[in-house]
Amino acid sequence: MSATIRKVNVAGRAFVLRASQVERSMRSVLPEPLRDHFVVIGARRYPPKQVLSEITGLDRAAFTSHHARRILTGLGFAAGRRPADLARATGTPPSAARRAAGRTRPAAETLEPFIGQWVATKGPEVLVAASDPRSVVGWLSQHRLKADSMFRVPANELEASGLAPR
Repeated sequence: MSATIRKVNVAGRAFVLRASQVERSMRSVLPEPLRDHFVVIGARRYPPKQVLSEITGLDRAAFTSHHARRILTGLGFAAGRRPADLARATGTPPSAARRAAGRTRPAAETLEPFIGQWVATKGPEVLVAASDPRSVVGWLSQHRLKADSMFRVPANELEASGLAPR
């Protein structure tokens, strides 16, 4: 995928985009909260408009989520749409939905890309992952979100077991 190059027009301006450039640019950027659509870059899910704005410098009002998603999938990035019940989990769902979301936990496959990082979760979804807990708490505060839990994903079985190293 890294060798993929596309010439695109966004808001009347021409850009030459490389998948490797997108990956490099987004490596140090924490994803914003997801609404409906997302693209996967470096095992993280980002809102498509956040990514396209970051790599082009354009204002997000200059293009739609669908346009951004189409460009990014054309570069080889996977994209998806959140189920409606999960999309509500970061908003203000009815109390029954809130209770159900609180009982569900992320699957091991969901946490695998975040080994060794701190994560904040809401229901079965990872809201944010970062190398230190302060960044996670800062992100949650900045976006006015509350997580069900926050923890460090163990890097190996020894950490997961809680045993002290010998």
